[in-house]
Amino acid sequence: MFGTESSLSMFLNTLTPKFYVALTGTSSLISGLILIFEWWYFRKYGTSFIEQVSVSHLRPLLGGVDNSSPNNSNTSNGDTDSNRQSVSECKVWRNPLNLFRGAEYNRYTWVTGREPLTYYDMNLSAQDHQTFFTCDSDHLRPADAIMQKAWRERNPQARITAAHEALDLEDCATAYILLAEEEATTIVEAEKLFKQALKVGESGYRRSQQLQHHGAQYEAQHRRDTNVLVYIKRRLAMCSRKLGRTREAVKMMRDLMKEFPLLSMFNIHENLLESLLELQNYADVQAVLAKYDDISLPKSATICYTAALLKARAVSDKFSPEAASRRGLSTAEMNAVEAIHRAVEFNPHVPKYLLEMKSLILPPEHILKRGDSEAIAYAFFHLQHWKRVEGALNLLHCTWEGTFRMIPYPLEKGHLFYPYPVCTETADRELLPTVFHEVSVYPKKELPFFILFTAGLCSFTAMLALLTHQFPELMGVFAKAFLSTLFAPLNFIMEKVESILPSSLWHQLTRI
Repeated sequence: MFGTESSLSMFLNTLTPKFYVALTGTSSLISGLILIFEWWYFRKYGTSFIEQVSVSHLRPLLGGVDNSSPNNSNTSNGDTDSNRQSVSECKVWRNPLNLFRGAEYNRYTWVTGREPLTYYDMNLSAQDHQTFFTCDSDHLRPADAIMQKAWRERNPQARITAAHEALDLEDCATAYILLAEEEATTIVEAEKLFKQALKVGESGYRRSQQLQHHGAQYEAQHRRDTNVLVYIKRRLAMCSRKLGRTREAVKMMRDLMKEFPLLSMFNIHENLLESLLELQNYADVQAVLAKYDDISLPKSATICYTAALLKARAVSDKFSPEAASRRGLSTAEMNAVEAIHRAVEFNPHVPKYLLEMKSLILPPEHILKRGDSEAIAYAFFHLQHWKRVEGALNLLHCTWEGTFRMIPYPLEKGHLFYPYPVCTETADRELLPTVFHEVSVYPKKELPFFILFTAGLCSFTAMLALLTHQFPELMGVFAKAFLSTLFAPLNFIMEKVESILPSSLWHQLTRI
């Protein structure tokens, strides 16, 4: 025992300060080279080289299975991203499921004292109303002339007063629309006003339809009357849905889509999908998706996440992460996970709302596709449908974060869709009330542990090398004290072993 201590002490005493400088300098150089290589590999491939080698090669030798990236073959598709063009600007869309200002948004203001809509959002709605509900010939009819000014009013009470003035002159469909949207305090009242608007709107549509080919003025008037009629019928269907008459709402939406098949800008099929999900009519939901989830049509969170929900529904009730890690994913589970990855890549903000990791607010009247505003609008109406499917939220919870390991790095490259727009966060801050809502941003890919560890090791060894060079004797004392402390437990164990074993046996073991 004493021989071992003396040899250790002799070894430490023979170490010179130059040795410590060389040791720390070499360690710093090696860790720095590893850090540079790790950083380069992470920037190019989006993952840590050390982590990838340990997971891909060492873990299988130890009996582990990695199912965190169930569709590794799809990552090769990232090579085609160079042929894609980035989205130049963020287009704001009318929310297909926007609420009623008088019956829903104002009710929230009465209870909380907060304004759920931003000025920017309401200004966009005013522009929409002027585009859909007015035309150049409105000055020929007094009621339409009043409504043309009413849609430009900023004061809600002034708009309501103008609508009543227009109705005092004659029946006006757009005046009934404004009162149904802003003055009615319940959905029942709004529905009554929309039914009155429907009678006027249908008669106006029939008149303009007969005159539409008589000139540009009549053509513009017919286009306006068509927009008015479609808007009224769509809102009546939404009133039926809100009042629990879901089957009636589905019939009205289907009839509207058949009657005006070219007005896809209203996205009525998203209202239909939500109503069909409420009825749990999943076969019809799949039929609608087959028509609108087409490569040539613009995607939305409703389409992508509804497709993921249908695929998850087939496997979610029996899905277990532990069982899947042991046996691997089945074909149906693989399809469900791929659908979730697709949906999350399109809009990465939705899962936190569906999993209730982030609080919901009332959806805005306009949304930004792939943005936080679209995620709020989707989750506000569809969270109940995910909860109704047993195990669907559990499957989403286990798999959604794996999406970001599959997207090529940098994040702007994309994988299955166009690159994520960089202007999304700015536009969402204009659409959402940031006073009481924290805008969600695109999840940033975190640096792997090994890069952080290597950076820390490199910095530590470089500091040791510098201190040893500046204060060689002092650092030598510290090094000896550190090594002595490090070997103290070993010395303690050896003393205990020596006290237990016979001296002759211990002598033979030390000689060996």
